[in-house]
Amino acid sequence: MKPIWKWIIGIVSAILVIILGAAWYLSNNYKPILEDKLKEIIAESSDGLYSLQYDALDLSVALGNVTLKNAVLIPDSAVYEQLVAAEKAPNNRFHIALDELKIRRFGVMNLLLNKKLSISSIELATPTVHMISQPHAYNDTVKNEQPKTLYEQIKDDLSAIAVDKIDFTNVKFSHTKIADGKRSTMELDSVQLHIRDVLINEHSEQDSTRLFYTKLVDLSLPGFEYDLPDGFHRAKFDHLKFNTQKRSLLVSKVSFAPRMSKSEFFRRKGKKTTMAIMKVDSLSFEGLDIARLIDDQKIYAQEARLKDGSVSLYMDLRYPSTPKSQIGNSPHQQIMKLKQSIHIDTVYINNIDVLYGETSKKYNQEGIITFNNATGIITNVTNDTVALQKDKFMRADLRAKIMNSGNLHAIFGFDMLSKNGAHTYKGSLGAMKATAFNRIIKPLVNVEISSGNIRKVSFNMAGTDYRNWGDFRFDYDDLKVKILGSKDEEGKRSSKGILSFLVNQILINDSNPDANEVYHKGTVEYKRDPTHSFWKTLWQSLLDGIKQTAGISAEREAKLTQAGRKSQEAATGVKGAAQRTGGFIKGLFSKKDKEDADKKEEKKKKSK
Repeated sequence: MKPIWKWIIGIVSAILVIILGAAWYLSNNYKPILEDKLKEIIAESSDGLYSLQYDALDLSVALGNVTLKNAVLIPDSAVYEQLVAAEKAPNNRFHIALDELKIRRFGVMNLLLNKKLSISSIELATPTVHMISQPHAYNDTVKNEQPKTLYEQIKDDLSAIAVDKIDFTNVKFSHTKIADGKRSTMELDSVQLHIRDVLINEHSEQDSTRLFYTKLVDLSLPGFEYDLPDGFHRAKFDHLKFNTQKRSLLVSKVSFAPRMSKSEFFRRKGKKTTMAIMKVDSLSFEGLDIARLIDDQKIYAQEARLKDGSVSLYMDLRYPSTPKSQIGNSPHQQIMKLKQSIHIDTVYINNIDVLYGETSKKYNQEGIITFNNATGIITNVTNDTVALQKDKFMRADLRAKIMNSGNLHAIFGFDMLSKNGAHTYKGSLGAMKATAFNRIIKPLVNVEISSGNIRKVSFNMAGTDYRNWGDFRFDYDDLKVKILGSKDEEGKRSSKGILSFLVNQILINDSNPDANEVYHKGTVEYKRDPTHSFWKTLWQSLLDGIKQTAGISAEREAKLTQAGRKSQEAATGVKGAAQRTGGFIKGLFSKKDKEDADKKEEKKKKSK
């Protein structure tokens, strides 16, 4: 009898031979079946829209490995048009090509015995993905027939699919959007996508810890730059991070700006318009509803943060304007007009500089006003009418240093459901020097503030599309202004002393309370010019309050006009007298010169 160990070796060897033989047989005979099944599943699940092509499929049953080389997933344009006609075509279709697809360590026995496909990893090397978006109205309508879930599509062949990880490395992605007969394209390179713990079975769709059957999707995009179809603007960012487990989106170094200089921008526009430049060091979203974002392109988030950046707005009044009504274009009304649904509980603003610059038509100079280090919060930013039924107000509580000097605090309330743009705004401005405003006043209106101490400003206002009203208070002292004249040859601007004196003595009070200890309070009732924007109307309303608190009444303005007219007449009389006197003197000297010349000529004749 043979020793027992020889029996053991013989049995193990036989088993190995059987396993290797079975693996060889399956690898060589199951491969055609696998290829046919793979193509069949793709065709059936897409209503024949997609077909799969590849150069080679290597299958190793013993190791549980599959390698697909030079694979291409192609949409059939003829089938797509048929689906459009039948109103079954999706809004998005894809053309995908990759050098290599690696599937590692799939469980053969579990697949054969339990119809469960378990995979350790899937790796897609250097894929190229072209996504074409073409919205169809019928996809926006509610359908009685519910589409099949992914599990319902595979359950006849598999009881479950489980994948530990899927890695897309160095993806080249391009997106083409076709809408209203126009086509726009953007491209991304070196995209990294990592997916973890995928499970598709009869229970996974209801698992609240999963998104699209996964526990984690981590997306990283490198630098992105996109020229907008308008031919004027460019959008870009340095990096984007998207994580479904954290439900977060982070974009760094975001910018939106014209592709040309300021002068070139206005020259090419050829009309009075606003040029905007936005730069933000960090833009982030937390608590994102990622399913809505991906499925419906709806932005629903618990919070958004804008940190460290600037917003600059410029206007050049030297170009012709095309006046049109601005009614219905207030900030909250524009949010309600957005085609894209948005709902953000809270927007946090941290250290954003805001600048507005305007070039004067008359003086060819640019005046600038700044709101530095703006911080604050905006709540209930939404155009979701269902959510607005519970709370219809969007609120903003903002702080900044105006002209990098006085502390400004403003609170806005926007009635999102109002038919006439109802809103409120109240706030205060702390102590600062009035001369800080020369940076905007002097270039635009040719007036300079010589001195002035602003102690406090406060306002409590309300408005609609048609008027603004409320209370305005302005406490100040030692206010003096200088009316400037034209520039001389050296570029220095003279002052109009008489007119400046009249303004300071007749038109404005140099303090509030005034010299008679009378405190002037502004009661604003301002009718909106329909061509004025929301922000210009707000400023004009506050300006009305400033005029009232400074004592600039209609009666005083009439007095100034009358005094100015007399002053001008006096100046004109003096000028005329001087001209007449100068002419007379000039005539005398001219006559004397002529007499002297005649005498000299007569002496010459006598000497001869």
